[in-house]
Formats: sequence, structure tokens, C-alpha cells
Amino acid sequence: MPSRAAQAWELVVGVVLNLDDGRRESASIAPLVDLTAADMGRVNELILSKAGSDVEMIPEVANHLISSGGKRLRPMVTLAAAQMFGYAGDGHVKLATSVEFMHTATLLHDDVVDESGMRRGKKTARMIWGNQASVLVGDFLLGQAFRMMVDVGSLEALDILSTAASVIAEGEVMQLAAAKNLETTEDEHFGVIKAKTAALFSAAAEVGPVIAGASRSSRAALRSYGMNLGLAFQLIDDALDYGGTSRELGKNVGDDFREGKVTLPVILSYRRGTSAERSFWKRAIEEADSGDARLEHAIGLMVRHGAIADTIGRARHFGGIARDALAPLDGTPQKAALLDVIDFCISRVA
Repeated sequence: MPSRAAQAWELVVGVVLNLDDGRRESASIAPLVDLTAADMGRVNELILSKAGSDVEMIPEVANHLISSGGKRLRPMVTLAAAQMFGYAGDGHVKLATSVEFMHTATLLHDDVVDESGMRRGKKTARMIWGNQASVLVGDFLLGQAFRMMVDVGSLEALDILSTAASVIAEGEVMQLAAAKNLETTEDEHFGVIKAKTAALFSAAAEVGPVIAGASRSSRAALRSYGMNLGLAFQLIDDALDYGGTSRELGKNVGDDFREGKVTLPVILSYRRGTSAERSFWKRAIEEADSGDARLEHAIGLMVRHGAIADTIGRARHFGGIARDALAPLDGTPQKAALLDVIDFCISRVA
């Protein structure tokens, strides 16, 4: 009988994840795309309008990332969540655009902090225009996001998204403080990704029912859905860094390792390893000794200790919580599409 690791992995030149648990072909965001297509057309127009500026560098830097092929999952979640409760105004379009600008600003800032060279198969903005421009354009997009939130006129939606912005910034600082720290616990790591990634998913999902005037229980359901979807999404990203493809990741495979990031696969491998293996991790992560040969060795240790398989298992657990959060709500096409998103994020079907 193949081992747990052997069932989950196939070793080739690197490692290719087998995320197929029988749902890979059916997992799709096509229903979500179809349901939100008209509204997303308005979001895209607003993005182009609000990213404009008389300062020439601002639209250049902003459009470099905005037009680079992201799926815009977060704003689609906002639109679908508003539609789900019969919202008929245009505030959801402005809030969805705000969510996308917040996400884009975070990516610009992340790439500077992480010193990343690639994003979605292209050079990062910092590699073309420099760190200062990337940070300042990110700040411009955040400012535009808040202006649109104010235009909507919902203090509660403004509170939710502004709180998320603060939490995301806290998550960045938490991650910076934990950088290269192999004593980071699993709970501490969950705290970082809850702040850095899940908070925006949660806010994106909650503001839809808020402006639609939905009940508090419905808003809480969408808030929980978004939070747990975000946790699942980030854990799969953690796993894919050691076994995905550049197309799936939108960056180079192994970037987390080369940057000395202590993600869940590293945490589990370090804690489950022998003293010799822990010495390897200290050299590779703490001393930035992380060439391609060491990456292959790191992947081998992860396979040996089931760290990737267990990371995926954690993601599926949070995906299950997200699914349960929506269970009490009435069946609608939007609800079905949001449930499909859970499988999509975990299987990451392109």
C-alpha cells in the first residue's frame, strides 16, 4: 500500500501536487463569473477610471498589476453576496472596486516587503519602477478605495472594510516579526494568514449583505464564509509553493523558501523532523542558504513527514467550515456559485 505522502505526491523534477480528490474537473468559478459578468464589466470600467491620475507614473504602475491577469475573485464575491439578497443599487460595484484596490495595494506592498521579482508571470512593479513608487502607488489605490467606500454612504460597510485594512497591515507586521523564525507555532501562523489574507475575503463577503439590508445572521454567515475561504485559499498557496506550477501560483515556485518564509509546510516539517533535519531548516531559512538543491531537499523532507498533505488537509477543513456557514441560507444561484468557489480554491483549477 502506498504511503500517505506517496498517494498525495508524484516526484518528477520537482514535486507536483495531486489535489484531485474526485472534484478537480467539476471545481470551477464559471458560475460565479457568469452571475457577476455584467456587474464586473462596471467594476472594470470603474477600476480604469479610478486608477487614472495626472501623475503619469500612477496609472502606469497600477495598470501593470491590475491588467496582469488576476481572476478578481474577491470583488466577484462581493457582487454575488449582494445579489444573493436582492440588492438593486450600484453601491456593490463601488465596494467591489474598493475591495480589488485594497487587494492590489496589498500586493504592491507585499512585493516590496518580500523583495519579490515576479508576480503573475510578470516582473513586479518594484523591479520596474522601484520600491518607492510601488509603495506610493499602493497608498494611492488605498485612498481611492476609501473614497469609493464613502461614496456608497454605508457607515457599516465603511467600518468593515476600514477595519480589514487595519487588520491586513497588522498581519504584515506580524509576518515581518515572525520572518525566519522557525519557532513559530501553527496557531501563530494561522494568526498571520487570518490577518493578511482571510480578513479581506471576509470583509468582501460581508459588505454585500450589509448594503442589501440582510439580517444579522445572514451577514454573519457570509463573514464566516469569507474568513474560512480565505484561510483555505492561503493554505493551498502555502502548499503550492513547494509543489505547484508558476501558472497556478502567479509567482515562481519556491519563492517562499528562497525568501525564508516560515509557512505551514515548513512549520510542520521542522517540528516533525530529526535534529539533523532541524539543523537543515535553520541553515536554509534562518541563514538564507536556499538554492535549488536545498529546495529539492526541503520538498523531500516535506513529503517524508506528510507536511504538504496535512497543509492541504487543513485547507479542506476550513473549506468545510465555509460550506457549513452558508448551509442555513436559502438556495440561490449565488449561494451555489459561492459554494463552488470553495472547491475551486482548494483544487485551484485554472
